[in-house]
Amino acid sequence: MPIIYIDTSALVKKYVEESGSGDVQKLIKSADYSGTSWITRTEMAAALSRTVRMKLFSASEAEAAWNKFLHEWSALSRLKVSGQIIDRAASLAWQYPLRGYDAVHLASAVVWQETLETEIILATFDRELWSAGAQAGLIVWPENLSLK
Repeated sequence: MPIIYIDTSALVKKYVEESGSGDVQKLIKSADYSGTSWITRTEMAAALSRTVRMKLFSASEAEAAWNKFLHEWSALSRLKVSGQIIDRAASLAWQYPLRGYDAVHLASAVVWQETLETEIILATFDRELWSAGAQAGLIVWPENLSLK
C-alpha cells in the first residue's frame, strides 16, 4: 500500500525517456496513491520547454509530453502550497542544503506524512532533496541514489 510523493525530477521521467524512466513507471503503477505539490506543474512546464531549448525534443514532442502530463495531472493528489507548507519549507531550507522549490517539495511530503499518519515514499532524483528527505524521516526512492 505505498503512498508516493513524487517530485518533478522523478515525474518528468514519466514523460521524457531517460535513465530511470522505466523504474518511475513501475513505482507509480505500484502505488495506491501518488501525489505532488502544485508547483510541479510549473516545474514540468519549465523542464519540457528546456528539452526544446537543448534540442533534446522537438517542439511537437515537448507539446505532446506536456499534453499527456496535463491529461494525467488530475490522477495525482495535488498538494496545495499553503502558508503551513511555506513556513515548513523555510525552516527546512535552513536545516538542509535545499533550493527553494526543493524545500517546498520536502515540506509538502513531510506535512502529507504527518497529516495521513502513515509512511510516505519520497521519489526524487535530486541528491540534496533525497538526502534531506531521508534525514527528515521519509522513505526515499530510489534506494541507492546517494551511491550513484
